[in-house]
Amino acid sequence: MTEAGGRRLEEPAVIRPTSETVFGEYMARWVQSHRDLPLRLNQWANVVRWELRPRLFLRTSEFLWQEGHTAHASRADAAAYARRIHADVYRAVLEDVLAIPVLTGLKTDAERFAGATATMTCEAMMRDGKALQLATSHELGQNFARAFDITYTDARGSAQLCWTTSWGSSTRMVGGLIMAHGDNAGLRLPPQVAPVQVVLVAVKDVPGVAEALERLQRELVAAGTRVRVDDRTDVGLGRRLTDWELKGAPVRLEVGPRDLAAGVVSLVRRDRRDRESVGLDGAAAAATAALGAVQRALHEDAADLLAGRTVDVDGVDAAVDAAREGFARLPWATCGAEGERRLNAAGVSVRCVTTAEGAVPDNLDAPDLVAIAGRAY
Repeated sequence: MTEAGGRRLEEPAVIRPTSETVFGEYMARWVQSHRDLPLRLNQWANVVRWELRPRLFLRTSEFLWQEGHTAHASRADAAAYARRIHADVYRAVLEDVLAIPVLTGLKTDAERFAGATATMTCEAMMRDGKALQLATSHELGQNFARAFDITYTDARGSAQLCWTTSWGSSTRMVGGLIMAHGDNAGLRLPPQVAPVQVVLVAVKDVPGVAEALERLQRELVAAGTRVRVDDRTDVGLGRRLTDWELKGAPVRLEVGPRDLAAGVVSLVRRDRRDRESVGLDGAAAAATAALGAVQRALHEDAADLLAGRTVDVDGVDAAVDAAREGFARLPWATCGAEGERRLNAAGVSVRCVTTAEGAVPDNLDAPDLVAIAGRAY
């Protein structure tokens, strides 16, 4: 880049939107023999892209992401690895850790990563009904190997082009987490990623409260739980409870003098915001059990939203109408490239193409495929 902000730069800058060029050059140096394959590389790095309308966590000019690049001896091995990352890493983390249900499928030719032969995506519905692409995995065929001369000598001594893949996810996942689970009271964090899973709140600074908090902390830490004690009794209780709701702490145990007199504490789940009394002796176990319940409930809530705002339609016009509230499912054979252009003109895009059962198809020419259309961030 030689110009920025309407001015010529004193020194040219190299702006990297993605790293295929960097990895391609080094793969060509490092791969010599079939014994060097598969070569699997991964990095965390900042990249820069032009964004006309930046959105925090979703689309920023510079962002941190993870990107992987691999080289293989065969197309089948490369394709299998790209799909393995897509299913066993990205989808698994999104569903099992972040509690975000996702639709997985192939990108259309128009949406596919430039230079790829196939792009697989994980698409989630945010609470406003819009789609957010959270991770992609690409089969690159031999296109980048040909461009960067990534070759190897096979077992017979013949020179062969490698088959390559790339795959990535970014801090957009943070934005997805916020928008998939947050409510009007603030964050709702899945316990598996919450920095504080259980917060122990002292209602008042009276004899017995500090000892009860210390006991609960000890029991929870022994169970492997991430705990924080909030004994700031110089700050109003309402302010402190609101702070923890804003921060999305999954479970609170509130300990006050009346609770202790009755041998109980108050347990509050952030996802439901209701309060129940549990015995002091079993409070740590109850809080641990509540963490699992919160994790499941957040996924179920998001899955119910996705199912409730996804409708089957039979044509492009109906898909445009349905996309005002959520996702539309329509036959890919009915939509096709022409229908996709009509959707785009209405501010709607085909998020992915799946099989009728919701699986990732082998290719876009397979029969009975379904297009998922919606408005997106």
